[in-house]
Amino acid sequence: MTPGINAAKKAKIFYKIHEYTHESSNESYGAEAAEKMEVPEERIFKTLIINIGGKDLAVGVVPVSSMLNMKLIAKATGAKKAQMAAASDVERSTGYVLGGVSPLGQKKKLKTIIHSSAKQYSTIFVSAGRRGLQIELIPKDLERLTNGKFTEICR
Repeated sequence: MTPGINAAKKAKIFYKIHEYTHESSNESYGAEAAEKMEVPEERIFKTLIINIGGKDLAVGVVPVSSMLNMKLIAKATGAKKAQMAAASDVERSTGYVLGGVSPLGQKKKLKTIIHSSAKQYSTIFVSAGRRGLQIELIPKDLERLTNGKFTEICR
């Protein structure tokens, strides 16, 4: 069990775990998950840790098929600017390794913004906290468990 799975279990929400064999040579984690699980990339959401305002971190949860827009995530978090966080900051604040960062069960509660497209699906997939492990859940449950908000953060 990962902290992400434990958080879902503790909250007693609907979820399903999906496991596949991660190829260590593949660095496109989300696209690999979509391909191996035979799920459209629009339903697989990647968890990105963003440095906002130069010192704070936030989480952007966006479809694998999309690119996070730094101006939109900065606006959504109330920051003047945003950039991708350093790998060491990501691992230290979340407790997860890159490619396996879950929006659930992170060591530090970070402001979380979920791309609004998630609301159009009955369930979406996010990392369960390890490469090759996805958790399928209802978008509203993800919003509740992360204290997140839905907004447009991709172009």
